[in-house]
Amino acid sequence: MKKELTVIQVLPSLVSGGVEKGTLEVAKFLVEKGHKSIVISGGGRMVDQLIREGSNHIQWPIGKKSLFTITYLVCLIRLMQKTNVDIIHARSRLPAWIVFIALKLISKKRRPHFITTVHGFNSVSLYSSIMTKGDRVIVVSNAIKNFILKHYNLDKNKIILNYRGVDTMDCDRKKLLNKQWLMRWKKEYPITHNKIILSLPYRITRAKGHEDFLNLLARLKKDNLAVHGLIVGDEKQGNTGYKGSLQKKINALNLNNDITFTGYRKDVKSIMAISNIVYSLSIQPESFGRTIIESIKIKTPVLGYDHGGVGEQLKLIFPEGLVTFKDQEELYQKTKTMIKRKPRIKDTKLFDLKSMTGNTLKIYTDLAS
Repeated sequence: MKKELTVIQVLPSLVSGGVEKGTLEVAKFLVEKGHKSIVISGGGRMVDQLIREGSNHIQWPIGKKSLFTITYLVCLIRLMQKTNVDIIHARSRLPAWIVFIALKLISKKRRPHFITTVHGFNSVSLYSSIMTKGDRVIVVSNAIKNFILKHYNLDKNKIILNYRGVDTMDCDRKKLLNKQWLMRWKKEYPITHNKIILSLPYRITRAKGHEDFLNLLARLKKDNLAVHGLIVGDEKQGNTGYKGSLQKKINALNLNNDITFTGYRKDVKSIMAISNIVYSLSIQPESFGRTIIESIKIKTPVLGYDHGGVGEQLKLIFPEGLVTFKDQEELYQKTKTMIKRKPRIKDTKLFDLKSMTGNTLKIYTDLAS
């Protein structure tokens, strides 16, 4: 086996999100360990960091649903023929199909090993089945493992559970809430000063439970609690109408002075650190809740619906934060209890970044050998 691996990771874009962040973390780890890291994506704000950390980036809109995307089959074949690629790792369905077909069109001697990661509860279909076709299929939670075993015919020995991880060094509460950051925050958001800050740090889409969050705030406000809600995240491209509907609901609930849309923020961890409670209220089950783990590592209490990967994680590290799915009364009561008395959050070695990246590299090296 070569000492140095060449690994290509493929995904639609590098704008924001947990999949994208995990891609960068694996890429950085590969470079640190002396391997060659290449990422193919349609680009985005995270590309600069990727390149700074030593990876090569190839900007192809390989996740764009267009007939033109098929032309990247030829580009990918040429890339693999001129580059001695060991592993190609697909993290999304359309890029995975492009990779899968390209691999079939090159000789077995030149063909790299194909890995997929199932990051979410995709619709059950032939199109989604591509994520189970890897030589190894990484799943980010047992919830996802059970889901694909239920709906697809695949060898369970190919499936490898690899929880996403969080860098504990990035979750130091004192560093996150340093004087400089606090001064900037108070200047930018004076409305949050001396308030009980409740945060929903997710992109603005219909699936993330924003309406449940607004209903909760309205009820707490009726109790004359000095709460202020933060919606941290930008709108999904092409989904601009939903924020407008949320604003109408805010107007109807008389919450205009009690909610702030921060948009995309690079300092999300600091915002979670200054929050009294962080929420995960997704209507659809999440495969894994990175935000949940980061909050617990930061020592900020979390309340999340008990389904999917979020329920799985909370059971393991913070069961006090579990809320029965869509139970508004339980959500309200647990919020009031946590406001009144912050629960103690224990240290945990679970969901560690070093474990995640180390496991990923082991999967690569085991296959390549």
